[in-house]
Amino acid sequence: MKKSKLISILVTGADGQLGRCIKDLESQYPNLKMTFTNRQDLDITNKHEVFDYFNQNSFDYCINCAAYTAVDKAESEPDKAHQVNAEGPKNLALACKAYGVVLIHISTDFVFDGNKKEPYTEEDIPNPVNVYGVTKLKGEDVIQQLLDKYFIIRTSWLYSEYGHNFVKTMLRLGEIRDEIDVVSDQIGAPTYAGDLAQVLLNIISRQQKDYGIYHYCNRGEVSWYDFAQAILRGKHVKVTPIPSERYKTEALRPSYSVLDISKIVQELKVKIEDSEKSLYKCLKNMAKI
Repeated sequence: MKKSKLISILVTGADGQLGRCIKDLESQYPNLKMTFTNRQDLDITNKHEVFDYFNQNSFDYCINCAAYTAVDKAESEPDKAHQVNAEGPKNLALACKAYGVVLIHISTDFVFDGNKKEPYTEEDIPNPVNVYGVTKLKGEDVIQQLLDKYFIIRTSWLYSEYGHNFVKTMLRLGEIRDEIDVVSDQIGAPTYAGDLAQVLLNIISRQQKDYGIYHYCNRGEVSWYDFAQAILRGKHVKVTPIPSERYKTEALRPSYSVLDISKIVQELKVKIEDSEKSLYKCLKNMAKI
């Protein structure tokens, strides 16, 4: 029986939430050969470094998980955010084009302004309201200009067992406070990075070729307040809903940023997990760490 060829993948930003979730799944995909890099291994903002790396290694796919994700800090560090979120993807796209590599790039619901009252489709016109969203949109644009073979996956409210995220913050505050105030007028769809990691590896494993922009998030739209209640269920903590005006941040947030997931379901045959089940799965995994 002929042995199937290994598919070689470069995963950038491997120390982040999504990168670490992809690494956790590595053993489930024996047909995929994965190379994980962090900023020390490969600085995607350095074009020469990127081209040298692609020249020295052979890849079929590149999953770009590297991103500047400090939404508030980006307001005072726009150049840094631009370097990682726009110049980095540009360098990767140029290298992917030169070496015949398919780029899978992770983007965000924050490319939208939040003025809609129903889920955003891939056809909706982006209009970011903060620096982070602007730089992520620039990254998307440059990939579309340079490449034909790419997947841009927009996701939202990402959380996992790793790094800094809302779930971990709520659990930490729940240990030290009796009451937590949480914004109730921003609506989105929490997404477990472990589910997204599985989707990306399935796209590659099946070698799907319906390239383009896709939206992916778990099923179920909630406010941050609703999400906090779900996270802290069963704990003796009072969660109080507050309006955004009471919780001032450097960056504006879209008040509604739920993503329409019908395209990725229909075209890529992706199975979408329910947000409650995925949260339970994540909390269970956290208890093991």
